[in-house]
Amino acid sequence: MNDTHRTSSTAPTSRKRRQKGRDTPPHGSHSTKPQREGQGKAVPASGNDTWAQARRVMKTDRFRASALLAGFGLFLLAVSQSLPHDYGFTELGALFTFSVYDLVLAMLGIAVACAMMPSARQFAITIGVFLAVLSVMLLFFDPIFVAIRESALGQVLYLIAPVAVAITGASLWLSGRWRDRAMLASAAVVAFSFSLFLGLDDFGVGIPSFAIASVLSALWIILTPAFLLRCFKGPWLNIPSRILGSWLLVIAIIVTVSLYVPLPIKTQPPVDLGQPDLSIDGEDPGTAPTDPSALQDKGAYGSMNSNGTQVPDFLEEEPKPDPNAPSVFEGLKTPKIGG
Repeated sequence: MNDTHRTSSTAPTSRKRRQKGRDTPPHGSHSTKPQREGQGKAVPASGNDTWAQARRVMKTDRFRASALLAGFGLFLLAVSQSLPHDYGFTELGALFTFSVYDLVLAMLGIAVACAMMPSARQFAITIGVFLAVLSVMLLFFDPIFVAIRESALGQVLYLIAPVAVAITGASLWLSGRWRDRAMLASAAVVAFSFSLFLGLDDFGVGIPSFAIASVLSALWIILTPAFLLRCFKGPWLNIPSRILGSWLLVIAIIVTVSLYVPLPIKTQPPVDLGQPDLSIDGEDPGTAPTDPSALQDKGAYGSMNSNGTQVPDFLEEEPKPDPNAPSVFEGLKTPKIGG
């Protein structure tokens, strides 16, 4: 009796389990592949989501501080170039940095690389290397430059700037840790090259305000784009950084080639030997002076009056003899005998 009841109670359950096993597809079947493939993949954000995220970043204090730093520098630059005034050494030093255009582009490349660095520590190390090389070079520029000039590096010192630009451009093509390590070398070479321009421009004078303003201007060029781009840090920076790296490589090649291409030599037009030489005292008659006093001094057409008419030779006044002049017969007199 109990067995019959137990069999009848478990029969529906067994049928349900068998039916469920038939309906459930086996593990790894095609019906579950779309679900598993969809798992772990980030859904691409739409344009509205991107703008919403950008607006959220712009409302942060970090972005506002970076934008304030950029706006302050641009405001000072606009005032300096728009108002007529006498430039001081501090202002000249700040503007001098922008005159070295190829190194300014290399500094922008360093800024983009700093914005892509994963940690703020690596960012600070790169800026520290740049500042350390600049400080040492400017503090001891005279003895360092004398040593460089006497070494083999002094023969190719003009190649330092193109090499710095090329290293920065090549570093932007790397990725990850390789880019961060290469950027340390790039920051050192760019700082060394910039210190040469700055030290030679201020060589033997040593105006502190000029040098300090130039260094602060270089730091502004690097830090301002780095801080702004770091607020929007992401994989999208890879393509712009490589585009900038390509430009820097091309600029370095152009600058290097221009240093080796000789300047055109200006040659004089060939002389036509078939025409007679009508020049007067080596000058072209077409360019001969027409001033009477000049003609009289040159003696080209004889003596002339003040009104420009020529004086005949027989009417010219002979110069009066000097009564104090020695006689031409003084040397022919016979000395007196016994005198």
